Amino acid sequence: MDRNTIVGLLLIFGIFVGWGVWMSPSKEEIEKQRLMQDSIMKVQVATQDSLARVAAATRASQAADPVAQVTSLTDSTVNDTLRREMKARYGHFALSSVGEPTIFTLENDFLKIQLNQLGGRPWKVELKNYKTHDTLPVVLFDSASSAFGLEFFSMNKLINTNNFYFKPFWYNQASEGKKHLNVSGADSVVFGMRLYADAADTALNTASYIEYRYTLHGDNYMMDFDVNMKGMSNVIDRNTTFVNLNWQADLRSQEKSHENEAREATVYYRFAKDKEVDYLSETKDDKENLSTSVKWISYKALFFTSVLMADNQFEGAEVQVFTKPDKQPDRYLKSMATVIPLPYQPNTDVSHGMKLYYGPNKYRTLRNYHIQLERQITLGWSFAPMWFINVYAVIPVFDWLDSWGLSYGIIILILTILLKIVLFPIAYWSYRATAKMKVLKPEVEEVTKKFTKPEDAMKKQQATMDLYRRAGVNPMAGCFPMLLQFPILIAMFRFFPSSIELRQQPFLWAHDLSSYDSIFNLPFNIPFYGDHVSLFTLLMTISTIIYTKMNNDMMSSSNQLPGMKTMMYIMPVMFLGIFNNYASGLSYYYLLANLFTFAQMWFIRRTINEEKLLQRLQENKKKPAKKSGFQRRLEEMAKQQGYNKK
Repeated sequence: MDRNTIVGLLLIFGIFVGWGVWMSPSKEEIEKQRLMQDSIMKVQVATQDSLARVAAATRASQAADPVAQVTSLTDSTVNDTLRREMKARYGHFALSSVGEPTIFTLENDFLKIQLNQLGGRPWKVELKNYKTHDTLPVVLFDSASSAFGLEFFSMNKLINTNNFYFKPFWYNQASEGKKHLNVSGADSVVFGMRLYADAADTALNTASYIEYRYTLHGDNYMMDFDVNMKGMSNVIDRNTTFVNLNWQADLRSQEKSHENEAREATVYYRFAKDKEVDYLSETKDDKENLSTSVKWISYKALFFTSVLMADNQFEGAEVQVFTKPDKQPDRYLKSMATVIPLPYQPNTDVSHGMKLYYGPNKYRTLRNYHIQLERQITLGWSFAPMWFINVYAVIPVFDWLDSWGLSYGIIILILTILLKIVLFPIAYWSYRATAKMKVLKPEVEEVTKKFTKPEDAMKKQQATMDLYRRAGVNPMAGCFPMLLQFPILIAMFRFFPSSIELRQQPFLWAHDLSSYDSIFNLPFNIPFYGDHVSLFTLLMTISTIIYTKMNNDMMSSSNQLPGMKTMMYIMPVMFLGIFNNYASGLSYYYLLANLFTFAQMWFIRRTINEEKLLQRLQENKKKPAKKSGFQRRLEEMAKQQGYNKK
């Protein structure tokens, strides 16, 4: 750096310092800014007080609103002025705009569904045979976290059926007047909710209505749901070709691990024509406009789902998943929203047949409906070997063992033993290939000593491969068995966390095999690890490190890439952080797999005589080495290019 450069840098630095001093505010300017900020703060406080007073006044005016005090416009105490006001506001549905939110309950062996006259919709859905992690009833949604209704124009007014009072309709005269309808076994019950249009200022037109008809079977999680529009030609605007069905719900958290639930919660849907099942993003807010026909749409959580399906198909839909920032994660999971256009013809009665499924994500249960609802369970559907193993091997064996009434910890133990027996030939092949390389390790080290310079790395590699070729050893033979076992390892990674059978099933110190086992809760959160200690995960990590060391001791360390040995030990430590929040049943399975691998290695080592194996390899060297077709083609190409073999 010359003198001119130094002088230039000093001048630039001086300019910056001078500019900073010149532009810095004086004491008077600082005091002026402070007074201005205080004034702004006072204005903001005054504005907030004013808004609070306005809100209170609004609530008071609403309480004094005569409509709020009215439950029926047909009451003789209601004056004509109020009737005209409601008519102008709600058109053909003025009489249905007021009423009392009476609850009717449909119950079977599995479900308890509350229907409200306000909106005529499912108000609250409870699964009777399941509890939350803290022993509360499993409620899929309730009135405060859901909406379900039709939207259309009547007299140029946007009508949303959620805001109007339906009338109950009993299809069975024996149950007429009952608010609680219970059905069991093979029986079923049919119940309707009807939104009538006005015939006059004080009378309903019983021939003109929108009906939600519910058919609940005694032994089923699925309920028939029909939308019937009768005599609505003069009620719904004649230019209407579609009536929108709006379905919204806030999914409730049911499990101990909110993180695991959020990772699985999203909107699933199945297209009607190609029968392809797809879903929105599970990790971020997402929205999709489905312009082609759809068979069903579901709001899926980790172990439970709500599904709306068409008897035939929906013409299209707009689906969305998002997280509300004002919601606390105590019971809130995610929010889902769907808009489905239902075809409407003005001059005819219209009926849309649908079904509602409220129940568990249990493979056999969902598969029995034969509309691919089971594709919501994450069994590795994007990778054919993975889901094939789960569907045709793991699940049948798991269900067979479950039929014995065994503890699920014992079932996982037996399942692991059976898998290890099936994979034993592959393990034997892999260990034998590794043993061959182990007995050749001294000769490989001798080759390494001949090529110590970095530029001789290629020669060292060629000499090593030539040694393996003459001895009849394939260095990749130990890798192929691992590749064959890899789909099974990943299949188990998908199966255990999504298996509802493990939900709230205890084993040893784990209270719930579908969630993490915590033997100690930390008073703080460790990044990438969590705020608890999972013993199954800890034991799994220790066993994996031991297995890695045993495997490395058998292999020739001189042929490993730089840093590979260190990476082999880093991976188990990474698994410690990943699996700490996963299902304890998964960590328990991997722990058992490692322990049985140790037993297999001990047994195979006792059956393989390394001295005889080395003697056989030495005899192979004396035989003329056979060239593979690939090697012959390479040499032929080299000759054609004028390469001197010597």
